[in-house]
Amino acid sequence: MSQLVNRLINANLAALKPYESARRLFSGGQDWLNANESPFTNPYEIDSDHFNRYPSCQPAAVINGYAAYAQVDSEQVLVTRGADEGIELLIRTFCQPGQDNILICPPTYGMYAISAETCNVGVKRVPLQADFRLDVPAICAEDDVKLVFICSPNNPTGTTVDQGDLLTIVKHFADTALVVVDEAYIEFAMDATWANALASHPNLVILRTLSKAFALAGLRCGFTLASPAIIQALLKVIAPYPVPEPVAQIAAQALTKENIERLRAQTAFLNSECERLKQELARRRGIELLGDTKANFILFRYAGSSELMQYLVSEGMLIRDQSKQYSLNQCLRVTAGNEAQNNRLLQLIDHFIAQTGVSA
Repeated sequence: MSQLVNRLINANLAALKPYESARRLFSGGQDWLNANESPFTNPYEIDSDHFNRYPSCQPAAVINGYAAYAQVDSEQVLVTRGADEGIELLIRTFCQPGQDNILICPPTYGMYAISAETCNVGVKRVPLQADFRLDVPAICAEDDVKLVFICSPNNPTGTTVDQGDLLTIVKHFADTALVVVDEAYIEFAMDATWANALASHPNLVILRTLSKAFALAGLRCGFTLASPAIIQALLKVIAPYPVPEPVAQIAAQALTKENIERLRAQTAFLNSECERLKQELARRRGIELLGDTKANFILFRYAGSSELMQYLVSEGMLIRDQSKQYSLNQCLRVTAGNEAQNNRLLQLIDHFIAQTGVSA
């Protein structure tokens, strides 16, 4: 950094390391299986007639379409620039910088902590247990938090949260904190959703996205589902025009009955491929599967993870190294791609093991 920047930058940001997104780590590759994106590309139409006007802050077609899809009231829906903006809005709205804390359960999605740290909000960490279940007593013992972030299905473990455990946590923090359930991957495990519990628990918040199963990661469109009171509070701090007109048009199209049917067919295919990939990886010498496959990715441990990662990158096959995450030493995460991509991944792993002999 320059001397000027060093003098001016906020103290809480000086040592902050930015989130290492898949595109920051690797800008090129033949097969991208590192960001939990969908392999599908679906057609949409754009009408440019209104591009000269500022867009609606909360476009009605998108709000109503997603409310119908999620089976909630439209007053319980906020559309944002990806679920990431929802995370930041919750922290900015409900946490006082330099005073309040959020709680996370690592290993989990990294943006909860980064968003808090950029806002000078403290981060309490209660690690998942060895089987990746929530440590409920330890979570409930942390009473000096404003937001509790729980990812289900969890990235990168692919596990869902036990309903009884989550209910205990929601009830415990009923009068003191918001419990935020990140359901970015919920389309791969719809029976685990908590959207139908919003009316019963005013402190419950749910994050959703079009990036994963909807195959619209490039759109940057997410949703926060919560009580009308929470939604109105978030609207106090959201940008004036958070949803560009082209994004609103495509999102509204994605939420039509026809395209939701397509979504479900594509999700079923990815679930099938994920299961096939899981079974095939389990047969490879030295690979230990971890967690579950309630999302569109698989987590595994391999003694030669660093060498395997380097080899795959050299071959244009990009997966994600999770070794820096809590308790995930020598762990890699691979997104389920299309059949050809998955087959190529397996072939490259076989070639690496045969050439190096690294297996345990």
